[in-house]
Amino acid sequence: MATADLSRPVSRRTLLRGLGAAGVLGALAALTGCGVPAAYVQPGDRGAPDRSAADRTLTFANWPLYIDVDDDNPARRPTLDAFTRRTGIDVRYTEEINDNDEFFGKISPSLINHQETGRDLVVISDWMAARFVRLGWVQEMDRSKQPHVAAELDPQLRSPAFDEDRLHSVPWQSGITGIAYNRKKLGREIRSTNDLWADDLHGRITLLSGLDEAFALLMQGNGADVTRWTADDFDTMCEQVERQKRRGQIRRFTGNDYIKDLATGDVVACQAYSGDVIQLQADSADIEFVVPEEGAELWAESLLIPNLARHKSNAEALIDYYYEPEVAAELASWVNYVCPVPAARDVLASSKDKDSAALAEDPLIFPDDAMRSRLAIARDITSDEREDYAKRWDAIVGL
Repeated sequence: MATADLSRPVSRRTLLRGLGAAGVLGALAALTGCGVPAAYVQPGDRGAPDRSAADRTLTFANWPLYIDVDDDNPARRPTLDAFTRRTGIDVRYTEEINDNDEFFGKISPSLINHQETGRDLVVISDWMAARFVRLGWVQEMDRSKQPHVAAELDPQLRSPAFDEDRLHSVPWQSGITGIAYNRKKLGREIRSTNDLWADDLHGRITLLSGLDEAFALLMQGNGADVTRWTADDFDTMCEQVERQKRRGQIRRFTGNDYIKDLATGDVVACQAYSGDVIQLQADSADIEFVVPEEGAELWAESLLIPNLARHKSNAEALIDYYYEPEVAAELASWVNYVCPVPAARDVLASSKDKDSAALAEDPLIFPDDAMRSRLAIARDITSDEREDYAKRWDAIVGL
């Protein structure tokens, strides 16, 4: 099982730098502010001649630490190596995605100008994937070539608002944004998001600094239905955070560095991602992860095939391969996020390896029915909302 790497500079659910950072999203807002954005690509203009049959390769861009590696040789990736042996398709795998907006800035000039990106497959967070889908920057997949995706995809992840039929995106891994805390240091349980505002946690909590990462859990704590949240829900959430910041309740707003804060004891409770906490628990039995009574956000980072990708069929084959339960189980046992293939649980449960079998019983990898009933996929922030909402949130956070 992987253990927490406290040196990791970013999370796979990276903070939204957006409008306050490089101006990339400012350009996007200008493009998407009207009904049909200037950069929108019509369906008929998204494809390119597929070279897959003659050129048995594909280029796959992913995040760091988001695939299985060989314990003795980190340059080897067992599931990818097995795919190549089976199909003859050589995968050029790069770990070049460190931030959703940074990667957007890298490939958007090509997509805007109807040029190849040089990548056949990419993994981005669903809130960013929503923009790609709306802009027409990704190709529709051929599900007839992906029987395992059709059969094995977690029903709870099948119909996000931005891609209701999941024809343009397929979850790579999923996860939960909840609350992590050190029960030994706190001396009690946390059950509700509102427990973060208790006096005994004054100055001892952190919240996530990214708007897209932070807002859903906080709204859920206020009783909002995040599948269809409103402007009033957003205002209530911002006013609450502003109030708690003024009274000194919040130590700071963080990216992935909450991992170090929690591990060293600098904070006692924080907004956190389920996969990171599993890794932390390998080093400290005192760390617990909570899906609050009011609910928590279920999210995914998804595989997409960019426009004009030259190896579309090869990419579709790789996606389907990772939806074979045996392959999904091998990947899940390494990355420790919510597995989008529920059938992988039975594979792990039957493993002769004690640690692998134990993962099958971990609700943070395979949520049970009780936990699932408290999970919701938040509707994403629309292009019309984003500029004003990001400006307000960034002012609170100090970005």
